[in-house]
Amino acid sequence: MNNVIVVASGKGGTGKSTVCICLSVSLVKQGKRVLLIDCDCGMRGLDIMLDIEQDILFDASDAVCGNCGFGEAVYKSKNNDNLFLMAAPFDAENELSPSVFRQLVDAVKGGFDYVIIDSPAGIGSGFVTAAAPADRALIVTNAEPTSVRGAVKVRKRLEALGIGDARLVINRFDKRVFKKLGFYPDLDAVIDAAQTQLISLVPFDINISIVMQKGAAGVESGSSFAPFERLARRVEGAPCPLVLKGML
Repeated sequence: MNNVIVVASGKGGTGKSTVCICLSVSLVKQGKRVLLIDCDCGMRGLDIMLDIEQDILFDASDAVCGNCGFGEAVYKSKNNDNLFLMAAPFDAENELSPSVFRQLVDAVKGGFDYVIIDSPAGIGSGFVTAAAPADRALIVTNAEPTSVRGAVKVRKRLEALGIGDARLVINRFDKRVFKKLGFYPDLDAVIDAAQTQLISLVPFDINISIVMQKGAAGVESGSSFAPFERLARRVEGAPCPLVLKGML
């Protein structure tokens, strides 16, 4: 099974890290064992979003430098059984090389059903490192031209790195705002512009942002998180509707 997934975006602020967290929680709820790896060196945030910031003693760079064992750099989520996190280095200068990061992921992935890698935004060196061990990719975008253009650049860079299996997540979609802005005539035009097959449409919901900043992912649930449950099923290869009635 292609179980190492890099989650990327061309532009910051698309909600990529939220997608990583919510997808991982949804996979856990479906009985999977998931390792989240934060690859945003110097700007890590998944530890805050999982409410384990104070628990982190070692990060990915410590594991490869021998400051700790690989297992010591993996931290269990307080609120989600079978969800684990490996934090990014706190300092950007400790960014791992693609080859070293690939070796690290190869060493730990056997203990998990899925490894979800949160890539830094853009297509710089951190993105190349994050993508190095990936079998497939999710590209997160918002339905606006600057974000979609970034998604295209990410897709092309992934293809250059040998990752052809990429799917699009349109995040924070607000149909009222979308129609008022008028950048695209319809959602199909967004997908065509992004040049990537859609796997998930996630409506804007302020409750999701609140839960993430509270570090309460997996504790608070409800209809707000239903799109991520559908995304998890589609990642698993299960038949599931892309869009529910009323979303468009």
